[in-house]
Amino acid sequence: MTNKERRDRELLYISDDEVFEEQKRARRLTQELNTVDRSDFERIGQLVKELLGKSEGAFINPPFYCDYGTHIEVGKNFFANYNCTILDVSKVKFGDNCLLAPNVAIYTAGHPVHPDIRNTGYEYGIEVTIGDNVWIGGNTVICPGVHIGSNSVIGAGSVVTKDIPDRVIAAGNPCRVIREITDEDQNYYFRDRRIDEETWGMIQKILNRSGN
Repeated sequence: MTNKERRDRELLYISDDEVFEEQKRARRLTQELNTVDRSDFERIGQLVKELLGKSEGAFINPPFYCDYGTHIEVGKNFFANYNCTILDVSKVKFGDNCLLAPNVAIYTAGHPVHPDIRNTGYEYGIEVTIGDNVWIGGNTVICPGVHIGSNSVIGAGSVVTKDIPDRVIAAGNPCRVIREITDEDQNYYFRDRRIDEETWGMIQKILNRSGN
């Protein structure tokens, strides 16, 4: 097998010339994305679509960094805020309506623990998957092989080393489940601050239009 084939099978591989050649496209596109006029939302959207390939309504606030871009699959209405880094050696898959706060880092890349093996130059990538309607707080790090379930929230500053189930709030280093998200949560927008009646009426109209 070539190193590119080994990488794509989540085996140990070495970043040889063929692998680096694949990365050139992402480096060119992220260079343009990170230097484009920040008020040119149309051009930013075009570059994001070209970088990720498959996307529907995706938007990324630059700067943004990744290895390939083509290994990142996003659902509808994906949004990543400033200074997001995704090391997409292996696949990174997002469901619909995912939000990433500033300084989120997602790593599929890793290196062997034993120094003798690590010093040979071999590395690996293990897939990360994130479900629908997930909000990831600022300065969160997501490590290789992690799965985050749908409708969950990851608190700011978390280091996610293990899978997180559906519909929970999880936070910490290492990230752990704090509690489930319940129907009672729909009445609040921040801690004990309730949604006011005027806004609640508008929310109801939006929910009715979307069929929720």
